[in-house]
Amino acid sequence: MTALLEVEGLVKHFVAERSIFGRPTAHVKAVDGVSFTVEAGKTLALVGESGCGKSTVSRLVLRLIEPDAGTVRFEGRDLGALNAEQLRAFRRDAQLIFQDPYASLNPRMTVAQILAEPLALHALVPSARRRERVEELLRLVGLEPRFARRYPHEFSGGQRQRIAIARALAVEPKLIICDEPVSALDVSIRSQILNLLRDLQDRLKLAYIFVSHDLAVVKHIADRVAVMNLGTIVETADVQTLFATPRHPYSRALLSAIPVPKPRAKRSRIVLEGELPSALNPPQGCRFHTRCPYVIARCRTEVPQLLADSAGHSTACHRTAELPPPESIVPSDGALSPVLEKLVAAFGVTAEGTGRAGVGQVETMPRA
Repeated sequence: MTALLEVEGLVKHFVAERSIFGRPTAHVKAVDGVSFTVEAGKTLALVGESGCGKSTVSRLVLRLIEPDAGTVRFEGRDLGALNAEQLRAFRRDAQLIFQDPYASLNPRMTVAQILAEPLALHALVPSARRRERVEELLRLVGLEPRFARRYPHEFSGGQRQRIAIARALAVEPKLIICDEPVSALDVSIRSQILNLLRDLQDRLKLAYIFVSHDLAVVKHIADRVAVMNLGTIVETADVQTLFATPRHPYSRALLSAIPVPKPRAKRSRIVLEGELPSALNPPQGCRFHTRCPYVIARCRTEVPQLLADSAGHSTACHRTAELPPPESIVPSDGALSPVLEKLVAAFGVTAEGTGRAGVGQVETMPRA
């Protein structure tokens, strides 16, 4: 399948300190040589600890901030070479859903005004039909058309995120970047938003870049996963392969931290020790070596390359072939994947839980 988005060698360093003459003296290396592809209709998840560069990558892809190096190609076009008019046209094809549904909506605008704004900016719908289109968007995300006259403060967090999704869908994009869209929501609401995103993807053939630190959520929604550490990608694989056979020590530590709703289940939790490096001064060699339990001398001096096998499973580790099998690191009862499925079910995915509010299911709201 042809890649919709191709990112190669993306670099972004932010100036942290300047001399009295204004010259940069220290940089935060937020993104340092990131490469990946996203296929049409598929979901790539970017996972990692807070501060690893996930959100910065998403903004670089949309050219909300300019990269220092690297290329981003969308449908074969180099986004760095687009002029202002071409970049505005690109905004129709790629949209962003923010993490905070409270801060991402203008409190002085009604829902109808919020959803009609992108329609007017891109001249997609005549003014006479905008009200009809707004009602269609609300139904698409499971809200009643009568909500169009209300303001954001009159909605719950889950309903606000549905409005944010509707705003992203208004311009009929091909790619949506979801920057932790469920982390600010209650657990019972997360499953509804995740199911809505999946239903919309199946119906509209959307591609997602899903930024998250919640691996249980990633297991439910992603097709491929890219694990980031200190501005670099250390492992990429399809979601089933990564969860079943993680290769990088950092990926294994993240997976071992997933909560398991079985108090007596036997686990081999990996507790990372050592110094947590700073993006201001990342260590030489492998950036994970200060916390890696398998570190050798080579790790401290030589940067590992992200190498792929025949199945497309890429790992940036000098000792990939020498590490113990992942079965000894994930829960010993072999219940990692089923446990994650039960976690998702506990969030309300199944009919026995809080219900699945997907496309076509209207979410009601009590009257004030």
